[in-house]
Amino acid sequence: MTYKTLLGTSDFLESLRGKTASFYLSASYTQSSDIEGISQAGLKGLLHLTPVLDFEFLCVQEVRSLENIAVTPSGIPTPAIITRAVHTLKAFASLEFLDLGVKKLPQLEHFPIHNFDISFSHAINTKTTINAFDIFQKGLEFGKTHESSGEYTILAESVPSGTTTANALCLALGYEVENKFSSSFKNAPNKIKDTLIKEALVLCEKKVDIFEKAAQSADNMLIFNAGFVLGQSSKNKKLILAGGTQMAAVLLLVNSIVKEMNVKFDASNLAICTTKWLEKDENSDFVGILKLLDFSINAYASTFDFQNSSSKILKKYDEGEAKEGVGAGAALCYAAINNIKEEELLEKIQHFVGE
Repeated sequence: MTYKTLLGTSDFLESLRGKTASFYLSASYTQSSDIEGISQAGLKGLLHLTPVLDFEFLCVQEVRSLENIAVTPSGIPTPAIITRAVHTLKAFASLEFLDLGVKKLPQLEHFPIHNFDISFSHAINTKTTINAFDIFQKGLEFGKTHESSGEYTILAESVPSGTTTANALCLALGYEVENKFSSSFKNAPNKIKDTLIKEALVLCEKKVDIFEKAAQSADNMLIFNAGFVLGQSSKNKKLILAGGTQMAAVLLLVNSIVKEMNVKFDASNLAICTTKWLEKDENSDFVGILKLLDFSINAYASTFDFQNSSSKILKKYDEGEAKEGVGAGAALCYAAINNIKEEELLEKIQHFVGE
């Protein structure tokens, strides 16, 4: 297995070769996901359960909050199966759940579940109900004070309709990101997404403060993780953001905050990893978003795909469905620097889908 360096150099990942990471899943629910047809990251009518089901499967290889694992309407299983397969072959030092506003907690024992007393967020085209600065502060404090058990940290996410809120946030902050954000769909429901984003931006027009704009346009994960990134930067410990355009949006929020505060930000211990499917997506521009940053970032994409798979369902990933989530890209890069064989990983993943 290999990875591709998108920005920066290979030195960052190579320095972690053979080391063990702690894996955090930042999970949140936004009422934006209730809008019909906006997301396929889970089961219709039950998208709020997606982060919980993802973490349950990741930890114990079964779901407990529902009968079956979350799949898209076309039957494609969650990327959690990829991250779980990696974990079974080279275990993470810990699997930890960050509750950033979910409707239901995972039904698990012995796995850390961090509660920050954060309620789920509103639909971004309605009046804001969240305190973005408070959420940011909680992320900042957690980043500063929490000690992970791994030699470095992987921070992943699971937020249905999160690419839409990420897109809205970046536009509200003034970044040129039109047509740069991905979707879990092969053919994204752009009309639905664009309408929601335009309605959110109208509500942002009179807001000047960064956090007021974030409160209106973002979801909790984006805001908390921006704080976490800045909190971690005070430590001499490496952090990998695991994801695609949503995690890129976290970095743009960090960028805006440090510019507003006129402080220096050292990103030398920070990187972002994604999947081949997201990096190659013709309908988004992951690297283009990252190039809007005022600081340099190391960015990588796994080269793993399902070309050699016998599974028709898994090959849907190669056709542009799902693409990323639950830290799949970072998990695959983790597999690459821990010498996991592609054939062995593929066999594990196929076993999960029964093919």
